[in-house]
Formats: sequence, structure tokens, C-alpha cells
Amino acid sequence: MNPAKRREIFTRLKAANPHPTTELKYKTPFELLVAVVLSAQATDVSVNAATRHLFPVANTPQKMLALGEAKLRDYVQRIGLYKTKAKHIIQLCRLLLEKHSGQVPQTREELEALPGVGRKTANVVLNTAFGQPTIAVDTHIFRVANRTNIAPGKDVLEVEKKLLKFVPDEFKHDAHHWLILHGRYLCQARKPKCGACIIYDLCEYKGKNEN
Repeated sequence: MNPAKRREIFTRLKAANPHPTTELKYKTPFELLVAVVLSAQATDVSVNAATRHLFPVANTPQKMLALGEAKLRDYVQRIGLYKTKAKHIIQLCRLLLEKHSGQVPQTREELEALPGVGRKTANVVLNTAFGQPTIAVDTHIFRVANRTNIAPGKDVLEVEKKLLKFVPDEFKHDAHHWLILHGRYLCQARKPKCGACIIYDLCEYKGKNEN
């Protein structure tokens, strides 16, 4: 895909949604970090349903530790892998207090050193909480990047690196959100809604259709 086509794709995505953001509900970097850890292999809807009750009770590392792992499990038990996630959240709260004065760190290395935090989670927090131009590649973005040919790659890291290389600078901060929303609601895995796609004419997917 040539640079002019990529620029037009993101120009249209921006025009349609000038200020995209995560669908996870949060008020602080800590709340976002917890929500993203909970969202692994789970829907944002299920996470929001749990955190709507959890955050009024425990919205800081201190309060989460005071709540304890057993009670945390009660709040998140409808989310997949909830026992492991609850354990990781309690562990990361302890590390935030011990090593970061209770604050969420703003570097990838420090974030990835926290239990339950991988590269994708770190990228989401750096981008959404701290405004850094990172691009977190999940299954939706991986699919859209490969299907449209914006940034094809054999794994998520390759796609991330290509997106960082190819996405024009002025679009990098919001690219993650545009692509994930596009994949979630239009460029779906089984039956993409090509007929409603605003970048249909720019997409290089050989299987696209006008339905």
C-alpha cells in the first residue's frame, strides 16, 4: 500500500471520529491499568460491568490491597480468567506501592515488569493514560492491518512495528483506537460489513464485497 492511500485512510477515519478513545470506563491511570489487565480475552462490556461496582470501593493500589484477593475475585468473577487476573492485580498493586510510590509508571519497561502486564497492555496505558504515540495490536487491529494491507505482518509485533513506521505522525496517537473500533464494528472477522465501510475503495482486501 502506498503512503498516499494510507494517509487518506486515516484522514477519513479521523473525519468520522475526531476524538476516539477506549470503550473501557476509567477516571485515573490506575483504573485504566486495572481495566486493561481485566480485559485480556474478555469484552470491554464485561469489564465495565465489573469495574462499575469495583472502582467506587477500590480505586487506588492501597484500597485494592485492603480489599484483598478473595473479595476482588467476587467483583470480577464473571470475567474470563478472573482468578489469575485478581492475583495479578493484587501483586501489581503491591509493586506500585513498593517501587513507584503508588503511581502508575510511564515507561514500557516499568509497566511490563508488573504482573499481568504485557506489551499490549503497556501500550494501551502509555497511549490512553499518558498520551504517548504507541499502538497496541490486538486481534482486531491485527486483522484490519493485514486485511486492508495497511501494515501486513505475520505476528502482532511485526504489525505494531509496521504501523509505527507507516502511519503518518499526526495520526499515530489515535491510530490504535480507530483501527480497533473499525475491526470491532465493521471489519469483523467472519463477515466484514464492507458495504458500510468508509475506506472500502482504499482497502486492498481481495475478499471484500459491497454487501
